[in-house]
Amino acid sequence: MKTRNIAAIALALALSASPAMAKLRVFACEPEWGALAQELGGDAVEVSVGTSALQDVHQIEAKPSLIAKVRRADLVVCTGADLEAGWLPQLLRQSGNAKVASGPGRFMATEQVVTLDKPKALDRAAGDVHPQGNPHIQMDPRRVQQVARALSARLTQLDGANATTYAQRLADFTTRWQAAIKRWEAKAAPLKGKPIVVHHISWVYLNSWLGLEQIGALEPKPGVPPTSGHLSSLVATAKGKQAYAIVSAAYQDQKPARWLSERTGVPVVVLPYTVGGDAQSKDFFGFFDSTIDKLLQAGQ
Repeated sequence: MKTRNIAAIALALALSASPAMAKLRVFACEPEWGALAQELGGDAVEVSVGTSALQDVHQIEAKPSLIAKVRRADLVVCTGADLEAGWLPQLLRQSGNAKVASGPGRFMATEQVVTLDKPKALDRAAGDVHPQGNPHIQMDPRRVQQVARALSARLTQLDGANATTYAQRLADFTTRWQAAIKRWEAKAAPLKGKPIVVHHISWVYLNSWLGLEQIGALEPKPGVPPTSGHLSSLVATAKGKQAYAIVSAAYQDQKPARWLSERTGVPVVVLPYTVGGDAQSKDFFGFFDSTIDKLLQAGQ
């Protein structure tokens, strides 16, 4: 009896240590890429996310807990285009995980698409500009689809044993995603041409997709906090151009937006910005559902 028990324990240990049983460990810098990795990987992946929807991903502290997650990762999935320049290099360096520092273990979403707003000249006086273009591509579902295809291919490259799973999940996601895009575009048609004031220059992809017209920003320059003088100058702009909404992200200070709203009568719309930004945004689909619903509600 003891021999059989020992043999059973040995078999269980062997199975638990089998590479085929191990999940691919994915570290996502932002919630949107964690959600996408989970959509595409299912039970074949173990996903951890470094930030939340209520954090400004430009300014994250490279905490030991994040370093530990990167140290364990087989794949790091981030936005790129210098969005995480203040903290990701430190995580990679201190983790000592060479397989995610470069090569197949490093995946940058912005490298999979054409970015907007690439500066013609680099000048720090212009504020927080990104040489590789605006990094906030998660606001355009068409670009998300491009990222999904590339990410699925990368998962397959790193974990060929689950290639069939990744292919099937990509196909399923693509079918549902393309149907959702058609539904979102039809629903959001009344938003085309609507003039909006934004807090930070993070909505260019949403504007491009839905046809919104950005007429001003609460930040005088990207990354520079709103000033009283600049906000005062926006009052005339918002009134004169009949702004439809003042758009802010869930993680941003709402006081400047409310100040402008009180003086113009233009409603403030707080959008989730990413997965987890509100109760409805539990996944990528809910994120866009909520974004469009809230924009439409501003006109009611």
